[in-house]
Amino acid sequence: MAEHHKKIYPDVEIAMPTRPRASLGLENGDPSSIPMVPPGKPKPKPDPKPDPDPKPDPKPKRCCCKCLCWTVGLLTLLLFIVGATAGIIYLVFQPKLPKYSVDNLRVSDLTLNFDMTLSARFNVRITADNPNKKIGIYYEKGSRLSVWYKDTNLCQGTIPKFYQGHQNKTVLNVALTGRNQYGTTLLNALQEQQQTGRVPLDLNINVPVSIKLGALKLRKVRILGTCKLIVDSLTTNSLISIKASSCHFGLKL
Repeated sequence: MAEHHKKIYPDVEIAMPTRPRASLGLENGDPSSIPMVPPGKPKPKPDPKPDPDPKPDPKPKRCCCKCLCWTVGLLTLLLFIVGATAGIIYLVFQPKLPKYSVDNLRVSDLTLNFDMTLSARFNVRITADNPNKKIGIYYEKGSRLSVWYKDTNLCQGTIPKFYQGHQNKTVLNVALTGRNQYGTTLLNALQEQQQTGRVPLDLNINVPVSIKLGALKLRKVRILGTCKLIVDSLTTNSLISIKASSCHFGLKL
């Protein structure tokens, strides 16, 4: 048999590639040169996220709404009661304002003094008419009547305190006195006006009164008004003719 030939290879050392090792700083034999790796820090826990849209407590709003509804309801009820009471009183008593008229005017004094002031004294007769069937009127203290010529006050006086019953007419004689410092100017203006036969005068009335409804006496109110008069002259101690008279009055609470 043919003899197999075997090839004999010489021993060859094969060098395997190796990875380069990282230097640990021991080249110089100094262990302190080894870098220290800081220990791992624990990761901080994230803060809980706040609620982006917190829901408000509905209880306070409900309480406020209830209080507001109760307040509005009570006010409405109160207004209804007051209106109903006023309507009943009006239907039962049918209140009317008293009426006033100037019946007579007499000039007792209108003279120029030595100090150039003008003294005036008027006597006015007024009729107060209470047309109410179930309402009485108490005339209280603090009344004021005054006679004016244009914007100048000539004299003033007061109405006495008294009670006027239902559907009653009361005649009042009121004395008015006054003194004006612009005597000469005022007297000349009055004399010139008398030549026309028409002297305009205003009688202003301010009277505090209390209303009596049956046995009930109500709070005090004021009757305010003006009577516009046209007289023919202001001759002293003589009969003065009232050519025109117009009175308007109202209540002040």
